[in-house]
Amino acid sequence: MTIPGPDESVEPVVRTSGGAVRGRTEGGLAVFRGIPFAQPPVGDARFDAPRRPRPWDGVRDAFAFGPPPPQDLGAAGTAGPPDAPGGEDWLTVNVWTPAPDPAAHRPVMVWIYGGAYKLGHSGNPAYDARRIAAEGDLVVVTLNYRVGMEGFAHIEDAPANRGLLDQVAALVWVRENIAAFGGDPDQVTIFGESAGAGSVASLLAMPRAAGLFRRAVAQSVPGTFFSLELAADIGGALAAEVGLRPTVADLSGLAPDQLVKAGQALAPQMPGNVARWGQAAPTITPYAPVVDGEFLPATPWQALASGASRDVDLLVGHNRDENRLFTLMAGKLGKIDEDRASAALRLYAPGGEAAYRTAFPDASANDLYEHVQTDWLFAMPSLHLAEAHLAGGGRARVYELTWPAPAFGGALGACHALDIPLLFGTFQSDLALIQFAGAEPSEEALALSSRFRASWTAFARTGDPGWPAYDTRRRLVRVFDAEPAVVPYPEETSRRLWEGYEFAPLPLLDPGA
Repeated sequence: MTIPGPDESVEPVVRTSGGAVRGRTEGGLAVFRGIPFAQPPVGDARFDAPRRPRPWDGVRDAFAFGPPPPQDLGAAGTAGPPDAPGGEDWLTVNVWTPAPDPAAHRPVMVWIYGGAYKLGHSGNPAYDARRIAAEGDLVVVTLNYRVGMEGFAHIEDAPANRGLLDQVAALVWVRENIAAFGGDPDQVTIFGESAGAGSVASLLAMPRAAGLFRRAVAQSVPGTFFSLELAADIGGALAAEVGLRPTVADLSGLAPDQLVKAGQALAPQMPGNVARWGQAAPTITPYAPVVDGEFLPATPWQALASGASRDVDLLVGHNRDENRLFTLMAGKLGKIDEDRASAALRLYAPGGEAAYRTAFPDASANDLYEHVQTDWLFAMPSLHLAEAHLAGGGRARVYELTWPAPAFGGALGACHALDIPLLFGTFQSDLALIQFAGAEPSEEALALSSRFRASWTAFARTGDPGWPAYDTRRRLVRVFDAEPAVVPYPEETSRRLWEGYEFAPLPLLDPGA
């Protein structure tokens, strides 16, 4: 006997605080796209904190993703399809739910995309949440937030961290509306990767986000948070690229694409400004959360160690070979010489170059270069976030992805962003096509993908992803590889090198340099 599935012709309607929305039934899920959670941040709302959406009459079709926030749409795997919709309604959410039943009270997961705080769009096919929602029997929300100059540049008379404030506004929308979609507003888990993980870490430290989520997953947390002085100096440099001052009055008259071009012009110049901007310069990313003393009063490590969000369950981890993706993108994979390795070690290694060369005596120049940048930018910030949470009275689970991407004969290793196609099961997205060399995923990859989703959704449901909580005695972590294991943290040598290191706001070194 065949049991009939859900009628794919049904267009479910849900009433939100802004008005009614009509979605579609797809693969047994009700899917709603492009629902505004705030007004378009244009006109007199430009560079302002997000404002509540204007209500609408009748039933609004929620069939298509909202337009991406202004950004460079040319970066593969980050900004979504080339035919992404246009318009100014950048601040929207999307919902996948097994059924929009207010009595269901399903756990909710809210995805925050990465992209170096300058790229990203929830309509990117890499973030198709259908498998997570269906396999986990839960509600998944994805959201847009302002990136680049619109969301993160320091602009005088404008609130700092506007992109983070967008995320808070989206979470307020979730609290107010998700029950109508079948979700439990008291069972919300935020999760994100790279800049999305930096956003998750920031939200844990932001007073405005307190109480809006119960659990948090941070995948590859970047350690780059700007001091107010550094942010102001870089903001001035960005504005100078268009011949203006970094003020609302000057910049609000420019079209968003002109500000995107300012960031694109400054980025390749940044490596020449190490004397002025220090460790931030070689990242070629002029944007990061700003420790402004108001919306983000301290770095996540400082805030969590002081007890902020101690009642929030944390799942945090990183990939073993994060930096290899960036070396590949720079055309330098496997081609790093001693001079370049020494420069990286001098800039990033705690204890200086000798510390890493002594700790890893058999490592090649290429491996030292990859290792110290992986440790500085993602691995140690992620581990230290877990340890800060413990110090503040919270509980954390830690993982490391060590399974190598199949492309380039495995030379990419467990590189940055490999966890995205594994988690979402989106192996045909642009970035996955690079990591998997366009091949169909193997049975091994599919099994690992399934384990990722099972762990993440179990954590969202219960706070337990399936392995013990991290502690500073046994340091047990889950290793995601062809054969899963729970072992003491594998990167013990690096952990000891970075023990006691403080991930403080990156400073402005020499304004005259």
